[in-house]
Amino acid sequence: MHRHELTDEQWAAVQPLIPRSTARTGRPASDRRRMLNGLFWILATGAPWRDLPERFGPWQTVYDHFRKWRKSGVFAAIIERLQVKLDNDGYIDWELWCVDGSSVRAARAAAGADKKVSRGTATNPPTTHWVAAAAGLDPSSTWSLTVRALPWPSKSRRGRSTSRRGPSRSSDRRSPS
Repeated sequence: MHRHELTDEQWAAVQPLIPRSTARTGRPASDRRRMLNGLFWILATGAPWRDLPERFGPWQTVYDHFRKWRKSGVFAAIIERLQVKLDNDGYIDWELWCVDGSSVRAARAAAGADKKVSRGTATNPPTTHWVAAAAGLDPSSTWSLTVRALPWPSKSRRGRSTSRRGPSRSSDRRSPS
């Protein structure tokens, strides 16, 4: 047995969750354990698919199995089965189950830094107090107290009117009598 490969005990635990090939014609089905071992080798080493050792078979076949199994939920079922086994054995304390925040990186803007946006990029106008009122927020709400109107530059060129020429559509309509 090589590094990053399943032991017989590990394989026995996950074997029922790995789907069998149902094809009746064509090439013989790939060995599911070998495909899973190849997949673990890729995940453990971080190597590109094309660098998969030949003992696992063609990298395209291993990748195809990986893609199909991921899409069909095989890996989620394996994780669930392992969590249940570990929980039954008393190895998981669900009150301490968490994600380590030291490995989660926030965006620069999360700390208040400006977003990297070029000047030519159109942005949305700022949210103002009328939005809070339209949303039904109480004027004393925290959101309403922290929002502030920012000057928004006009998109029209200087010296040019933005009003429509000719009669407006509203004057063309006849009022119902």
